[in-house]
Amino acid sequence: MVETVTLTIDGQEVTVPKGTTILEAAETLGNRVPHYCYHPGLSRPAQCRLCLVEVEGAPKLQASCVTAAMPGQVVHTQSESARAQRRGVLEFYLKNHPLDCPICDQSGECKLQDYVHEEGRAHGRSREPKRVLGRDDFGGDVLFYGDRCVMCTRCVRFMNEMAQDPRLTVVERGNRSVIDTFFEEGLAGSPYAGNIVDICPVGALVSKDFLHKARAWDLDHIPSICPNCSQGCNIDLHVRDNLVQRLKPRDNPEVNQHWMCDYGRHRYEWMNHGTRLVAPARGRGEGLATGTWEAVLSDLADELAEAREAGLGVRALASPFASNEDLAALRDLVEALGGGEIVFRSPRADQEIPLPGFPKLVRRRDLAPNVRGAELLGMRRVGGEDASGGLESLVGFDGILLVMGDALLDAPEDFGAGARVLACLGTHPPRVAAGATHLLPIRTHAEGEGTFTNVEGRVQRFWPGLHAPGEARPAWQVLAFLAAALGAEGEVPALAAEAFARLAADHAPFQGLSYEVLGTRGALVNDPVSLPGA
Repeated sequence: MVETVTLTIDGQEVTVPKGTTILEAAETLGNRVPHYCYHPGLSRPAQCRLCLVEVEGAPKLQASCVTAAMPGQVVHTQSESARAQRRGVLEFYLKNHPLDCPICDQSGECKLQDYVHEEGRAHGRSREPKRVLGRDDFGGDVLFYGDRCVMCTRCVRFMNEMAQDPRLTVVERGNRSVIDTFFEEGLAGSPYAGNIVDICPVGALVSKDFLHKARAWDLDHIPSICPNCSQGCNIDLHVRDNLVQRLKPRDNPEVNQHWMCDYGRHRYEWMNHGTRLVAPARGRGEGLATGTWEAVLSDLADELAEAREAGLGVRALASPFASNEDLAALRDLVEALGGGEIVFRSPRADQEIPLPGFPKLVRRRDLAPNVRGAELLGMRRVGGEDASGGLESLVGFDGILLVMGDALLDAPEDFGAGARVLACLGTHPPRVAAGATHLLPIRTHAEGEGTFTNVEGRVQRFWPGLHAPGEARPAWQVLAFLAAALGAEGEVPALAAEAFARLAADHAPFQGLSYEVLGTRGALVNDPVSLPGA
């Protein structure tokens, strides 16, 4: 049983686990005590002096980030003495901080901007010229604007404690203090250094990739899952003008805490449309012609039914970038056609890269988000480490070939030429389309709702952040329609939640799960301990 303490903060009584700090206790009430140096994932030096609060009976103001909540405590975060302290600290920070909010990338997300607006002085009193430090390239994706730094040292502590790669330090003392790197290469090659941009409370550390790209208030934040390895980091898509502008980590203590790797962070451009399939098509080779969904799917369903009646076999090539709902729908269609093997290919890195300070977070070898989901649904991995090869059983096959999400980059020019039916569902045109009888445009995970299963068997939801181009549809919807046309039981799901409910009902590892159960942090499949390793 967890031991708790009860205290009063700004007139409200709150009960929290023993060991909780006053700052954390206040946050449970929605009372955000201003702070800079405190971060829940790092050590607490209590050096910014912005989070001081009044505790009745204490001889002076207390640093709420390191002062434990005690039974019967009466705390005032908005007393005149606490507010006067904050005004003084904020005035001190502004003595050398440039007022360059109109050109600062952090504007709209800056804690100095927010705090000064809420309770800072209306006018500064300093008449001395501000120091000028200029811009420094820290290497990798990180730029440092020393003028804006409030010396919270979050970046230094992250590199020391979480990355355990001490490339940053505080140089000089007093008002001459500045963050600097030890080596000429700076942060170049550090696999998690991008997190220091996320945790910088002001505009001192910025991303080269995002520099002057968009204003924070123009971005929509869409909860999602990083699709760039099988760890399944929780992220937000930051979207403007129907384009992903950047990826940011989203808190989940069971998966990635507050962090993500730079490999995943910088691989998002493929989500922005490019050359996409925008309309369904039927025919073969140069005879492919676009049509309506109704006409193309009706024609495909008829051809699949005829091929099944002729006793032709079925084989399918899936993708670990597809959702659980898509993969389950593909499995249902294959079963409706009489059953057959489904294989998939996944790109793999040479090694895994853990975050030493939080070893649960690892950039996994599998560089796709749903390898585990495909395995749980009975699909077999083929091909090499670079997701090539493994097509031997499909080349020359004369039955029904279904390809979902694989671009066929290494397929021979005559791939599928002998197949009675070759239906390709994809976001982009497959490199080898000459043999295709049907091309069906589907959505990426950034354009739809669904789930991935990560390396440890945790099923996690993602939500749509982009409008799909043209007539692209969810793959699970297209496949479910075809299965129903071939006599499969059940209605075609209208929502992703219904597609997942069917998956959970039909496949034992997912039984008992629903979108409500998964929530925003996911849930483990049944008996995840027995799952095969990464």
